[in-house]
Amino acid sequence: MSFGDQPTRLSVAIITLNEEDRIERLLRSVSFAHEIVVVDSGSTDRTREICEGFDVRFYHHDWEGYTRQKQFALGLTTGDWILSLDADEVITDEGRCEILGSLANVDATVNGFSFPRLSRYLNRWIRHGGWFPDRKVRLVRRGMGRWIGEALHEKLEVTGRVQNMVNPILHYVYRDISDQINTINHFSSTFAAEKKCRFPGFYVVLGIFHAIGKFLECAIWKLGLLDGLPGLIIALNSAFYIFLKHAKTWERSATKRS
Repeated sequence: MSFGDQPTRLSVAIITLNEEDRIERLLRSVSFAHEIVVVDSGSTDRTREICEGFDVRFYHHDWEGYTRQKQFALGLTTGDWILSLDADEVITDEGRCEILGSLANVDATVNGFSFPRLSRYLNRWIRHGGWFPDRKVRLVRRGMGRWIGEALHEKLEVTGRVQNMVNPILHYVYRDISDQINTINHFSSTFAAEKKCRFPGFYVVLGIFHAIGKFLECAIWKLGLLDGLPGLIIALNSAFYIFLKHAKTWERSATKRS
């Protein structure tokens, strides 16, 4: 892989927190990279021990939120191109070949690449309900990309043209239903903490209709029921998340008034 006569260096940037059950799978899948940077925010399990069994640069950095944490990791890399990944993701062999081939022949006007993501949940690859293709920009030319956004909506913004990859990143999204519920609880609390609402009581009522609409969107309009019981569970939990973030916004407002 080269830029003209100069070798092209690929870095991988990863953030972690207690990922002992899945970080090894990711590290093995990106072993083709010239450099792997792992930024950990205080794991108490074997995450660091597992990472140090690979050729990685491991750092501790206190948690600052997804956007700042990922930007910090991006800033530690030294490659010409940086692939930013989460600990629950995997690059396939086909994806590896596509990445290396694309970087070896990249047009000078292309500064980033986006990937579809294929998520696995409840022992099934989820292809409906709005979960696929779930395209994300993850590969960026050095100096041409920056993580932006707040709280739950971080994204890698690229200056210049973005080209689409074909092969998906595999995403082992939740360990089980309890993990999804814990994530829903955390994300809805984060949403409520940032939301400013003048009429919180009405906002709860609105949340009921929004939740019903979300269920119909995931299950029917986006064909989530074609994924069987996992698709139904995803639709129900998606609706629950919508209602919960409305209810917590009301709760936060009521607590302030009391």
